[in-house]
Amino acid sequence: MSQLDNKINEHFAGLVVRKDLVKTVKGNAIVPSYVLEYLLGQYCASNDELTIQNGIGTVKEILRKHYVHRNESGLVRSIIKEKGRHKVIDRISVSLNEKKDAYEAEFANLGIKKVLIDSDTVKAHSKLLVSGVWCIADVEYDFSEDKDASPWILGSLKPIQLSHLDFDAYTHARRFFSTDEWIDLLIQSMGFEPTQFSKRNKFNQLVRLIPFCERNYNLIELGPKGTGKSHIYSEFSPHGILISGGEVTTPKLFVHNGTGKVGLVGYWDTIAFDEFAGKKKRVDKALVDIMKNYMANKTFSRGIETLGAEASMVFVGNTQHSVPHMLKHSDLFDELPESYHDSAFLDRIHFYIAGWEVDIIRGEMFSQGYGFVVDYLAEVLRALRSHDYSDRYKAYFTLSSDISTRDRDAINKTFSGLMKILYPDGQASESDIQELLDLAMEGRKRVKDQLLRIDNTYSKVSFSYRNQRDEIHHITTKEEEAYPNYYHKKASSGDRPISEPNQDDALFAIPTTISDTTLSSPNPNDRDDTVLTEQQIKWPEGKSGFSLGDCITPYLQQATEITISDPNLGLIQQQHNLLELLTTIANAKPPSQQSNVQLITSTDLFMEEEQELDLQHIAKACLEVGIHLTWQFIPSTDITEYFLQTNTGWKVELDQGLDIYQPYQRHDKFNLTTRLQQYRQCRAFELRIVAITF
Repeated sequence: MSQLDNKINEHFAGLVVRKDLVKTVKGNAIVPSYVLEYLLGQYCASNDELTIQNGIGTVKEILRKHYVHRNESGLVRSIIKEKGRHKVIDRISVSLNEKKDAYEAEFANLGIKKVLIDSDTVKAHSKLLVSGVWCIADVEYDFSEDKDASPWILGSLKPIQLSHLDFDAYTHARRFFSTDEWIDLLIQSMGFEPTQFSKRNKFNQLVRLIPFCERNYNLIELGPKGTGKSHIYSEFSPHGILISGGEVTTPKLFVHNGTGKVGLVGYWDTIAFDEFAGKKKRVDKALVDIMKNYMANKTFSRGIETLGAEASMVFVGNTQHSVPHMLKHSDLFDELPESYHDSAFLDRIHFYIAGWEVDIIRGEMFSQGYGFVVDYLAEVLRALRSHDYSDRYKAYFTLSSDISTRDRDAINKTFSGLMKILYPDGQASESDIQELLDLAMEGRKRVKDQLLRIDNTYSKVSFSYRNQRDEIHHITTKEEEAYPNYYHKKASSGDRPISEPNQDDALFAIPTTISDTTLSSPNPNDRDDTVLTEQQIKWPEGKSGFSLGDCITPYLQQATEITISDPNLGLIQQQHNLLELLTTIANAKPPSQQSNVQLITSTDLFMEEEQELDLQHIAKACLEVGIHLTWQFIPSTDITEYFLQTNTGWKVELDQGLDIYQPYQRHDKFNLTTRLQQYRQCRAFELRIVAITF
């Protein structure tokens, strides 16, 4: 186990589980993760391998004996009849039979209906009346001559969820973890491997949890397929429900005027609409109007009566176009159905997760470490709904008076939710609070900036705040930084942006150059009259649009001796970075020229032979394109600089070495990011290109 795993087990003994066990026990049982982890938490909440293996066997046996597969429902009904009584794991829903004045249960997989259930059980577990709940139930069989009587009898019923929560113990244990450790614990609890995510992408994952801990929170996430947008709402918590965007009606969601029965908003903490995007989808305009009122005021009407609810709304959908295409031709809400592509509706959204920043889920991204049993974390988040941390930043920062009440409410709710997730006791440092405030403001700014494009009646807002030192900090979105030529344009008409000068239609913005001293190339044998400059580039976390190859190619031309210094070339992705750099060197030189490349790096004590063999393979491939690669292993502590240096008088200094890109799908042969560096998200880095003399 890792050091973090040991720490998790020390402070949350019995409340955590190894996340890879879910796949081990699931088999062909189509049940949510929280159901499986409930069982694993009962039998495998330990770091003792023997206990875990015995627990896995027990859970598998429970699923084998009691989980009802649809195609085996007849066999299970026969077992109940012959034995007279049998325990089953199934999704159970309840409805009221007005003619009999009795509640009747329906078992989704077992296929039996009209099973009598007592009123006290229904009152204790009211969600049975809406969409159903996964339960462990004792079902009995007692045949009767009465044709109207069902032979099925419900002996007992227990929803699969935590029975007790010690919230004070949770907040106390949190104090033993640093912020980064706590974030990694939460990411592992969601089933992901933290090392595969940048910090910004970790925050994108954590924002998905806010609807579970913040009442009446409205979240939207639009992005490419395969990023796990809906997973958290279907698998993570028994207090959330995922429904298709096209399969909801006003009575089902809010209230049935005929019966007075309250819909989903009265029973669930979070309601997520899957596949919400789609311009051609038919949408009930009356439903949109009711939803607008509910999202703004937390109320909905039933005839002359006004009712309130606390359910948060989440809208997830896929985008069909790239970000620059949407910004140039429409807006970032372009994929929504026409009835929802409405400024009044969109103004109710508190945060927009930029789904194009979220990594597509790959096999190596799933965690094998320890995390909370998801039902435990779900109960913690639910308990946090009664807390309010929205004012915790006000001791350090003051929002601009330009920010409207609705914008301010959105920022406050997002900030409060992030505080609850990361600092459940409400205590955080000024720098930690600022980090959360920046993110909360960026997510709302993304919404507001698109409203400016959609509706001319909205006024431009300065998303900024002032600290105690009277310094003003302005918020920008990553799209604004990456595509300034498109971002501030009106989507409907006109070529000129709202606040930026008219610029060429470049797809990517030119990196900001801090120092730009024009120098003639020191090499007198240059093939052309290109004038090269010294550069210093700072690139923020998560921003795309940078190609290292395009940036340094002009400085490599005519270089016959090149030195590369980078100690971190042991992992396959790091060797891939080296191979890309060698490809850039090959493309920069004439085909007939021989270039000698000297590599200074370090080796892992346990991987030295493998690294040596890998470099031999790379060197052999390089000979075919006119590059002679040699290398030298020295201790990593002796390598104090990361750089590339040429004998033509240029030195490229990289504070992060060659590892400047965040993880991406290297093994997907149809993924263009494997070929085009500018489409990859970057880590935060600084690059300096300086002229040197020999």
